[in-house]
Amino acid sequence: MDFTFTPEQEELRRTVRRFADSELAPLVREAEESETFPRQLFRRFGELGLVGVRYPAADGGSGFDKVSDCIVREEMSRVCQSFSSSWSAHSHLGIWPIWRAGTDAQKERFFRPALAGERIAGFALSEPDGGSDIRALRTKAEKVSGGWKLNGSKLYITNAPIAGFLTLAARTDPQLAPSSISLFLVELPNPGIVVTSLKKEGIRASDTGLVHISDAFVADDCLLGGRTGTYPIILDSLSENRVGVAANALGMAQAALEAALEYARVRKVRGKTIGQYQAIAHKLADMAADIEAARWLVYYGAWRVDQGTLDAATAAKVKLVASECAVRVSEAAIRIHGGAGIMRDYPVGRIHRDALVYVIGEGTSEIQRNLIARSLGL
Repeated sequence: MDFTFTPEQEELRRTVRRFADSELAPLVREAEESETFPRQLFRRFGELGLVGVRYPAADGGSGFDKVSDCIVREEMSRVCQSFSSSWSAHSHLGIWPIWRAGTDAQKERFFRPALAGERIAGFALSEPDGGSDIRALRTKAEKVSGGWKLNGSKLYITNAPIAGFLTLAARTDPQLAPSSISLFLVELPNPGIVVTSLKKEGIRASDTGLVHISDAFVADDCLLGGRTGTYPIILDSLSENRVGVAANALGMAQAALEAALEYARVRKVRGKTIGQYQAIAHKLADMAADIEAARWLVYYGAWRVDQGTLDAATAAKVKLVASECAVRVSEAAIRIHGGAGIMRDYPVGRIHRDALVYVIGEGTSEIQRNLIARSLGL
């Protein structure tokens, strides 16, 4: 097997790292303290082709593959997961279904402006009572003259408070079947939709909202693909995105290791830097090994996406391993910092809070284990 990144991918990594270090890093402190995403970044993402990194050039994208997408995610998350999270919700979950199943008119109206960062997208799936059970969603779409009337609610929706549109899942038939779940492209503002911003402990600078939907009218031409029953598109999107968010977790773990290494090389106890003590050196060694194992599983998953062979169980393994790795490594980094680890002057506390989001978000670790167990015939 060839584990070598191509010259183009290595150059992409260097380019994104320069961008993250020079343009994103200076914004992190203020954005985290104010819990506000710098909206101008979406246009900058568009200018650099980062929104479209995963999409073919023929469709207006940058023409890279999923491995390259994971490189971008890793490098951006290494600097700030809040920025990477909002970018991810926009560039993948928000518009990937449109690319896959949208009509030409829908792509022109929603997908292409989103690629340029001119319109901000969100993906409205999770609900207050549904948790990780997609088939239990209660938001309903009733057919009316000229379109659909939507009622329900969505919870923990990234970008919702700042979005120009939501790719929103609703039940177009009362029966509990995949064919009953459809996707709508809902432009905001909408008189029937109220978005409430939520305060979070993790990824604080990424806007997250509660979406209340009351008799919201959506025209016929905003039913994704012009057809009902797009549940399989949701499943495909979630599986691929689990590989993507695993790369986000990988970037956070790498950032935590780098911060811990830097601290271990300068912090002195009894005349020696703490990195010279075996207990700390071994902890750092374990962190490095943990990250390396997760890294190759993440890029194996990305390679499977590019080969068209990714399955739900593999995606679950990738996401489970990488997200749990980020939690372990970031907690270890805090312990190495000691009292400094809980001070906001150091990044490891923020990284740990952010990492905890990903053992819950995008499918909990328990859900990933369910998927893996099912693949084992259990």
